[in-house]
Order: sequence, then C-alpha cells, then structure tokens
Amino acid sequence: MEPVGPAAPPSGRSRRYVMCEPRYFDVRYAINPWMDVRTPVDVPLAREQWRALVEAYRAHGHTVETVAPVPGLPDMVFAANAALVSGGRVFGSSFHAAERRPESAAYEAWFKAAGYEVHRSAAVCEGEGDLVPAGRFVLAGTGFRTERAAHREVQEFLGRPVIGLELTDPRFYHLDTALFFLGEEDPAAGGGGEGNVAYYPAAFSPGSREVLRWLYPHAVIATEEDALAFGLNSVSDGRNVFVAPQARGLVDRLADRGYVPVPVDLSEFRKAGGGIKCCTLEIRS
Repeated sequence: MEPVGPAAPPSGRSRRYVMCEPRYFDVRYAINPWMDVRTPVDVPLAREQWRALVEAYRAHGHTVETVAPVPGLPDMVFAANAALVSGGRVFGSSFHAAERRPESAAYEAWFKAAGYEVHRSAAVCEGEGDLVPAGRFVLAGTGFRTERAAHREVQEFLGRPVIGLELTDPRFYHLDTALFFLGEEDPAAGGGGEGNVAYYPAAFSPGSREVLRWLYPHAVIATEEDALAFGLNSVSDGRNVFVAPQARGLVDRLADRGYVPVPVDLSEFRKAGGGIKCCTLEIRS
C-alpha cells in the first residue's frame, strides 16, 4: 500500500518563471526517442497550448517573463534546459547536442541584460532538465545528457548538497521527465523534512531507486502510463500542480494527497520530448 502524505493540504507560494514563445518550434532533428522528423508539428496549436500555460500560471498568482525566440533554434521553447537559477545565481547550460548549443548564448544574454552574473557549465549540463532543487538538496540526473562532472560543479557553485540519480530508460532522458518536486512539507510527513516528490521508479537505476525511497518514503509514485503522458514533467508551487491531463492516474493521486491539479494540455510539445516543466524555468531568489 502506498503511504499516505500529510493530512492537511499543502500551501503554495508565488513563483517567478521564465519562458520562451514557441514561434519557431518544430521537429527538425532527432536527439531523443520522442522526436521524429517525419511527424508534422502544428505550430499554431503549440502556440495556443503554450499561451494557455502562461495564462494558468498568471491566474494562480505567478509571474511569467519571456525570452525572445531565435530563428533556427526550434527547441528554445524548452526554457528549463537553459539554466539553474538559485539564490540569484545562474548556472548556465552546456548542451549535449550540437543543435542546441546556440541556445546557451541566447539565454545567457537575457540573464546578463537582467543583471545576473552567469556561470556556464564546463561539463555537459542541461539546466533544470537534470537539476531539480528539492529543499536543501539539488537532485541531479545523469545517464543520457548531463555529465556527473556537472553535478560536482553545481555543488561547488551553489554550495548545496547535490544528490546524483542515474537514469536508465532513454524515453526519460532528463530527470524532469521522470521526477518533479512537489514542495516543502512538515517533517512529520516523512522524508526528514526535505519535502516530497513524485516519480516513476522504473526510470532509475536500482541504487537511485533506493536513494529516492530513503529520502522520500511518502513520495507520489507514478505509473508507466503517467510517465509516458509526461505527467512527471509537471510544475508544483507547493499546492497547485500544473500537470498533463493525460496522466489521469497521477492527477487522481495528487488530488488524494491534498494537492490541486491544474490540467494544462501541452501534447504538441511531446513530439519533441517536452511538456510543462520543459517550457518553464524557475527563478529562485
């Protein structure tokens, strides 16, 4: 039986997000198992879905700022991959695929114009795609994109403990396709006061599954169906969870725990292996 979470519903807080309009979104190359250049992309639908996500964030009290899209960079819409921003410090990405490397400069220019100092990773690292701030820790994925050397670099840069997690299923090539942080919780709810997560266990190596069980004994466990629907590519403000409506089982389990699911359909972005979280970079002060 799955352990129950806190009795009282969690409370959310206002967040600040950076996003990039999908003006040039397309599937022009294949760098993950979801991408097929033979599958046409409905760009007007993608733009409509993206706008619906922006409106949902703002309707729930969150701030959304935008980075101008650059022609020739179809994946720039996936802002989460561009950096990790914590404590006013920007750890910029160095992308694995050559096709995406110019995105680093575009986002770096935006952050510098906004007054931030940017450190670009020396090792391959794809921002919040593989780096998930979770309470005192940063959960860090590796196996397909971000290198372990980047984990060490993040720890030195931020001065926060980084916990490495090995991804083993190529369909879940970034950590944010297999896990998301739900928010802080009362330590009495379990997990040593480190908050809670939702995740799909089979996406991880056996040792990483043990680490997650130890850290988060009250985690919300997703099924393969939930994960394939990009239900784990979700964004939580601690109460409201912006989630793919196709992940019906996960939506129900979140509601049972006292969270408020906010379904937003970004199914067009799944053609490029992305979803809600991929389009959302959080700025943490």
